Amino acid sequence: MSKSNHLVRAVGATLVMTIVVAWNGAAQSQLIAASYARENASISRESNYSGNDESGTDLPARLRRQVVDYRSAEAPGTIIIDTPHTYLYFILGSDKAIRYGIGVGREGFTWSGVKTIERKTEWPDWIPPADMLQRQPYLPRFMAGGPGNPLGARAMYLAGTVYRIHGTNAPDTIGKQVSSGCIRMLNQDVIDLYERARVGTKVIVLPMNHFEASSDRPLDLTVPHAMTIGHSVLR
Repeated sequence: MSKSNHLVRAVGATLVMTIVVAWNGAAQSQLIAASYARENASISRESNYSGNDESGTDLPARLRRQVVDYRSAEAPGTIIIDTPHTYLYFILGSDKAIRYGIGVGREGFTWSGVKTIERKTEWPDWIPPADMLQRQPYLPRFMAGGPGNPLGARAMYLAGTVYRIHGTNAPDTIGKQVSSGCIRMLNQDVIDLYERARVGTKVIVLPMNHFEASSDRPLDLTVPHAMTIGHSVLR
């Protein structure tokens, strides 16, 4: 085979590879855009996102589940808990995230660090820890899972801690600093997150003094990897 034929084949192969790469890039962009459109369409179709939670209490627009701009170097699937703004972000990638309104720890019960989800439970039972029973001796020693349980419809347990991301039977506490360290979500929101997050999911909890970022479009996050816990109780 002549050198000219070799050159023609080499040029042809390069052209084909260039077209394939360009097509794949365009196809990927279209898939990402379609995914975001489906997320927003799904959220807007849900009747329980008309501005009311399960109890009919009005929920501020900022606390409703929605896809938002969110610039982060974290991998898709990472959970970031913005404690001061009472938001939980599920990273989608390409500067997008699903944002949920949450309830966080009250004064003296906040904490920060990087953990993972070690297990997940539907309609979890509740066993108040000893420290909580000392402060509130009237609490039950055991409560079976169900609509009246303070852990709500789902719970995701954070490795190495007594804390959980869980639902709630008190939806009016969303957006407030009310818990003993756990992260509360509306039941419909925790069910949605439960389906997205897997065991092993990375969870970043930002400290209360993390106010550098805008609540609408946070900057890239730098989070300490050492966990600090003020109290070892939860609710």
